[in-house]
Amino acid sequence: MRKSRYSEEQIIAILKEAEHGKVTEVIRRHGIAQKTYYNWKAKYGGLEVSEARRLKALEEENRRLKKLVANQALDIALLKELLGKDS
Repeated sequence: MRKSRYSEEQIIAILKEAEHGKVTEVIRRHGIAQKTYYNWKAKYGGLEVSEARRLKALEEENRRLKKLVANQALDIALLKELLGKDS
């Protein structure tokens, strides 16, 4: 996945700025697409910076745990296959 040009702090600041002004002016000034703005709003709307950091940490932990589970499932499948052939 492509890394964003904006940090979570910057995204939240842009969203808060848009709450107090016209959305079209804010997205034009920051050079973001309307779809990007609404995707950010869906993900970060109403969050504070500390909450966004926590969300990012939880997403990273979730990604790591999913990878662990996938590796264990492959190991189990391999062991079952080996045991099935030897019997």
